[in-house]
Amino acid sequence: MPRYHATSAGNIPFTAAEEIERDNEEAQHALDKIEHTKTDYQRSRAAAYPPITDYIDGIVKGDTTQVQEYIDACLAVKTKYPKLE
Repeated sequence: MPRYHATSAGNIPFTAAEEIERDNEEAQHALDKIEHTKTDYQRSRAAAYPPITDYIDGIVKGDTTQVQEYIDACLAVKTKYPKLE
C-alpha cells in the first residue's frame, strides 16, 4: 500500500527511497517493541521488590527472621513476574 505525505495541496506519494526508509523504521520499531517486551519483567520486578533497607536493617540487627522475610518477599516477586525465555 503506497504511503503519502499529507499536505494542504493534497496527498503526495512517497518516493521509492522514502518507502524503503519508512519500511526500515517500521522494522526497527517492531524489533524495539520485541526487546521491550522481553524485559517487561525487569521493570515489573523493580517496582514490586521491597526496599533494600528492610534487608540491611535485618542484617544490622542480626534479625534472621526479618532477613528471611525479605528474601521470601523477593522470591514471591520473582514468581509473580517470571523471566520470559
